[in-house]
Formats: sequence, structure tokens, C-alpha cells
Amino acid sequence: MNMDSVRIATGESHSKLILVGEHAVVYGQPAIAIPFPLKIRVQVRKSIGEITISSLLYTGTMKGIPSEMNGISECIKNALMHLNKPLKDLNIKVCSEIPLGRGLGSSAAVATAIVRGIFLYFNMSLTKDELFSLVEISESHAHGKPSGIDMMAVANDTPIYFKRQEGACSFKAPKPLYLVVADSGKIGDTRRAVETVKKNHLADSERIDAVVNRIGEITDKAREAITRGNLRNLGSLLNKNHVELKILGVSDEIIDRMVDTAMRAGAIGAKLTGGGMGGCMLALANTIKDAEYISKELLKGGAFKTWFFSTDGEEIYESHLGNEGEIS
Repeated sequence: MNMDSVRIATGESHSKLILVGEHAVVYGQPAIAIPFPLKIRVQVRKSIGEITISSLLYTGTMKGIPSEMNGISECIKNALMHLNKPLKDLNIKVCSEIPLGRGLGSSAAVATAIVRGIFLYFNMSLTKDELFSLVEISESHAHGKPSGIDMMAVANDTPIYFKRQEGACSFKAPKPLYLVVADSGKIGDTRRAVETVKKNHLADSERIDAVVNRIGEITDKAREAITRGNLRNLGSLLNKNHVELKILGVSDEIIDRMVDTAMRAGAIGAKLTGGGMGGCMLALANTIKDAEYISKELLKGGAFKTWFFSTDGEEIYESHLGNEGEIS
């Protein structure tokens, strides 16, 4: 983050991927999230009058903000009140590479970048507790009662092992992970997916508890596989995690088809990532070349967009179908 001489503060954040453990984390089990190098930058600058917001989703005053952005509005208001600053005379411009509604942490990343930008604009230091407290306001509007993993993941530059009651613990992998992410083209519905699991749990708690516990065991084994550099074992665990997510009812036909396509293309493992019911899937590859091939095969198989990257670098590669059906 930086501030320049014309009084513009820039807050930044990045996307995230849930590697293993989504949904089970809501029930106290662990999950692992890693940074996904899609960036978001928020510029905070002086203006006159009402606070205005500029973004792809909405441009205008805070008063006219659409209901789906109420969490962001409340986050801004609470950040300014926390700093004892007036709710006026600011323009907040959001520039994001993160697609909305795909389970990639867009809402948490936006809120994180906004809070960082506001604090920097007023030359105020920002603690992690302050950041998470303010971002949680936005996340509660977006997802109901979030586990907290998204806001922890987008604020950390290393993989995290997360448990709801204990918070996040950062750890490093001795070997890079070569990952492919594919967008189904369908907006995911995290809130509905969480409510579906809750409804199923109320109807048959013993069965759902067993699934949740198995996902927790998969997550612990995945952490061990990562720290030991055993990528073959990690891939197998990703596959097992996807099976359990299907039992929970949060995958769908498009995601399942993309998972199958990735495996046929040589992935070590593949699964849904994020809330589900649309959104994205991820695949683990042996090499960056393999990741590129899997990415292209997913596009041929109907994926809306794909990315591939290595966790040991900042560079990310995006692939999409051109107007003539060619991959670019």
C-alpha cells in the first residue's frame, strides 16, 4: 500500500482458494486456504460532499448503493466511525481482477482493500484485529454467518490452516503447487449452499456429521502432505474431498464435469473450491506445463475461463476462448 503527494491512498488485497475443508469449517473442522494471485486495489481520495463509490458493479453515492453492496457500505461507515472521521468528502474507487460470486473471496478482498485504504488515507495504523472486525461486518452481510476463513485468507500471503474457534495459522510448503482454476460461468451461491448443508444437518445430523468429520480428517492429512511435499498424496485427498462435498449437496453438474475433464487431462487431483452451487473448481498438476495443458482442456470442455499458476511466484496466467473459438 502507498500514499502519494496528491492525497490518494491505495489499499490492496488478493483473492483466495479454499484448497480443502470448505463447509466443514463452519462446523468447527479445519480448512486450508491459499493466496490466489488475482489482485484488487482500492483508491481512496478526497472529494467534496457525500461519499462516492466507483466500481464495475456500481458508481454513485453511498445513499444509492444497491442492496448487494450494503455490506461494503456498512464496512466503510464503521471504519470511518472507528477513526472518528466524518462520513463525507471521500471517493472510493475499486479496481478488481477477481470475478464476483465465484467463491474466490471477492467480497472479503474488497472489504480488506477498502479498510486498508481508508486507514492509510488518514495516516492511521491498522491492526489485524481492527481489520478483521471491520471486514467481518461486510462478510456478515454477504454470507450470513461466515466462518471467517475468507477474510483471513485474503489478508495473508502464505497458506493458512484455519479453525473457526482458533483462527488462522500460517505455514509454508517446501515444494510449489501447480494449480489450475476453472470458472464454471455460473455465479455460486455461498449463502444458499451453507443453508442447504444446515438443512441437511437438521434432517440427518448423524450422516452430515460423519461427512464433516471425514473432511476434517482429509484437511489434516492434506496439511501433512503439503508440508512433506507429497503432492501425489495431496491430489488423492483433493479427490476425496470433492466426493464428500458432493454428498453434502454443494457441487453441481457443471463443476463435476470440469473435475472429470481435469482428471482426464492428467490432473493429480481436482475438486470444487469455495461455497459451491456454481463458481469454480481447482486442479493440482505435476508441472506448470501440465497445468497449462489442463487449463486448455478445461476450456475446450466448456469452462468459461481458466487460470493457472505456481504458488512459488506472483505470476498468473489466464486463458479464455477467443471469438473464433481459439484459446488465447
